[in-house]
Amino acid sequence: MKGSFKNEVEEALEHKPVLKETIGRILGVFVPLHILVSEIDSVHMDETGKITVNLPHHRNIVIPLEHKENAEKLVEKLNQLISKARTEKIKEHAEIKRAERKLKREHTEAKRKSNEQKTHNVRTKSIKRKFLVKI
Repeated sequence: MKGSFKNEVEEALEHKPVLKETIGRILGVFVPLHILVSEIDSVHMDETGKITVNLPHHRNIVIPLEHKENAEKLVEKLNQLISKARTEKIKEHAEIKRAERKLKREHTEAKRKSNEQKTHNVRTKSIKRKFLVKI
């Protein structure tokens, strides 16, 4: 897009978040507009300094940089961030599993106590009936 039309589109998208989200979803099918680091599979650099970002459900993104040193720094930093994001995701998953197990134990314990209370109530009623029958 060129010139004033591009400016008008940008302005419309800035002032109408719903429109921005809708168009973003439509375009995101073809070209991902916002990518979380945790969604990146891997990052590689070829001999010329082009960086390839591998995404699981989209086409790969190729970033051509003029200076190979900058490309190397970017690849290194992205790989660090990807590693950190994966570690955090693993920790989060472990915490969720721990919480689920704790909830299940608490539910089982509550159920056991409820059954014990019911059994106690039945025994108490039985003893009362026997006592009343004897009198």
